Amino acid sequence: MTLTGQCRCAALRYTVEPAGKPRVYACHCLNCQRWSGSAFGLHMLLSETAMSITGALAEYRHEHAGLQSRQYLCAQCHTRIFNTTDAAPGMRVLRAGTLDEAAALAPVAHIWTRRKHAWLEVPPDVPSWPESPSPEAFASAVMGR
Repeated sequence: MTLTGQCRCAALRYTVEPAGKPRVYACHCLNCQRWSGSAFGLHMLLSETAMSITGALAEYRHEHAGLQSRQYLCAQCHTRIFNTTDAAPGMRVLRAGTLDEAAALAPVAHIWTRRKHAWLEVPPDVPSWPESPSPEAFASAVMGR
């Protein structure tokens, strides 16, 4: 299945070919809240080879807890499109709200729920963790493994 997306100004467009059914997760950590300007960040984990981009990217590097994160954004409007992190080599974390199909994708997991806004209800049948889950639990929920 091919998905498409773009930045706010449409100068940058992309396609992704997720492995299997598209699965997104919500992160409620303070960084995601502040970077998104919202209650949580909505993400899709992809292999770096699963994405092709047209348009110019800008890069911002950020270090946290000894790990380097690289944020990639539209060079014109600065919409964040994806990031990479030393914690998951070969993977990209797509900002799923930039997908053309975003409204059709419900989160399959919620992380950092201890920072969740009190008014937001996580469905009881959706896996959630107060902070970061183990890599195995996360892969099981988010990648369907």
